Amino acid sequence: MPHDGHDHSHETPPDGWKNSGVQVIPGDSLDTNTAQSPGMNRAAAINFARVGAQKIWAGTVHIHANAKTGAHHHGALESVIYVLKGRARMRWGEKLEFVAEAGPGDFIFVPPYVPHQEINASTDETLECVLVRSDNEAVVVNLDIEPVEKPENVAWIDPIHRA
Repeated sequence: MPHDGHDHSHETPPDGWKNSGVQVIPGDSLDTNTAQSPGMNRAAAINFARVGAQKIWAGTVHIHANAKTGAHHHGALESVIYVLKGRARMRWGEKLEFVAEAGPGDFIFVPPYVPHQEINASTDETLECVLVRSDNEAVVVNLDIEPVEKPENVAWIDPIHRA
C-alpha cells in the first residue's frame, strides 16, 4: 500500500476504463421514474440502475412558483441540496416548526429521518436545485403530519405533466 494510506490496488478493466470509467449523463436524459413527493418533480441522473453507482444518488428537483411539497423524510439517507435558481424555504421538525431559506449558490444539508417540507418561496420563478443523497437509490417516506404551510399550487415539470 502506498504511503498516502489509500488502497490503490483497483484492477484496471479489460477495456482500460473505456466503458466502465467516467460517464457523462446529458441533462436532457434524466430519469423521472424515481421516488416522488407531492409538489415537486425529482429526476435521477446518477444511481445504480443508470450508471452502477454503489453509494450515491444524484439528480435534479424542480418546484413551480408558490408550490409546497408534502411533509416527508428520506430514511437513513443524508441529502444535500444545491440551489441553482430561485428561493428555497425549508421547514423541518416533528411539526415542521423550524424554517430557513436558501438562494442560488447555497447548499442545504438534510440529516437522516428529519421530517421536512420544501417550499418555493418565489411567487414567479421556478425553484431549480441539484440533489445528492448518500445511497444509490432514492428513499422517500411521505408523512401524514399537518404541515405548517399547506401544499398548494402543485404543478409538475416533466415530459408527462406539462406546465
